[in-house]
Amino acid sequence: MKATAKYLAGIEGPSGYGSKSTAEQVTQDCLCSMQSHLTAIITGATSGIGAETARVLAKNGVRIIIPARDLIKAAEVKESIQNESPAAEIILLEMDLSSFASIQKFCSDFLSLGLPLHILINNAGKYSHRLEYSEDKIEMTFATNYLGHFLLTEMLLGKMVETAAESGIQGRIINVSSVIHKWVKKEDFCFSKMLNPKSYNATQAYAQSKLANILHAKELARKLKAGNANVTVNALHPGIVNTGIIRDYKGFISDSICFMISKLLKSISQGAATTCYVALSPHMGVVSGNYFADCNESPCSVLANNEIEARKLWEQTRHTFTKRQLLKPLG
Repeated sequence: MKATAKYLAGIEGPSGYGSKSTAEQVTQDCLCSMQSHLTAIITGATSGIGAETARVLAKNGVRIIIPARDLIKAAEVKESIQNESPAAEIILLEMDLSSFASIQKFCSDFLSLGLPLHILINNAGKYSHRLEYSEDKIEMTFATNYLGHFLLTEMLLGKMVETAAESGIQGRIINVSSVIHKWVKKEDFCFSKMLNPKSYNATQAYAQSKLANILHAKELARKLKAGNANVTVNALHPGIVNTGIIRDYKGFISDSICFMISKLLKSISQGAATTCYVALSPHMGVVSGNYFADCNESPCSVLANNEIEARKLWEQTRHTFTKRQLLKPLG
């Protein structure tokens, strides 16, 4: 009850921000310590939280790369941002996050530009009403929300480590997860089941993918620290925002629940605040492998904190991609 009251009142936490803080406010406050000429890739930046994150960062001088399946929609976002901030540098590249081949091509196209990479925001999210498969024959929600971001991160990690070493500017990876990850029980979290589900539950599939996002951040943070890389990775819950994901839930939850949820909804700008905080705050310099909500460190589930599960998921995921010859074998 205390946490709910604090959320509804927008009471600030240790960071100085709370549930009512906006992306614009957080970014403005970070301006004094922001490095210039930053480059960020933001997935899911053609709408919702991703588009707001792109707008605010671009307005403050960050070069934005938008990978998009729909380049027409991406062009509309670019035009809208540049109407407000004519000097904003925004590059559009085609990518379908559910397709491994498309991710590979995007990474090749981006790397060919010769640009640095300081920030990677794994923001895109998919909620599938019914069981459907990606072109790689993997359940669509898991393929998009988790596997796609895992592959994207692995293929760009070398560039991020290189950029950090050459520029002296810390690289930051942000996995946008969800509080719904807490709904997953350990006995239901099985890699093989997620790849080949015998029965499908849309909400459970979404929750599992968001749990996987946190476990990915935990294990990757451990590996980056062991390798002394100047790159951090954290996960976050943006809050309940009236985006496409919430609209996708309609028809699956009752009107009464929708009404209760509406009282907890954040604006899109408030929803993007935690992403901007984790990406830019000078107080995040030594923080890696943690989970955030309302611009403050927050407890995640016991399962999300399980180092053994994190390592197992990472190894199984990488083995899957290695078998498909998408990644080089370790060692």
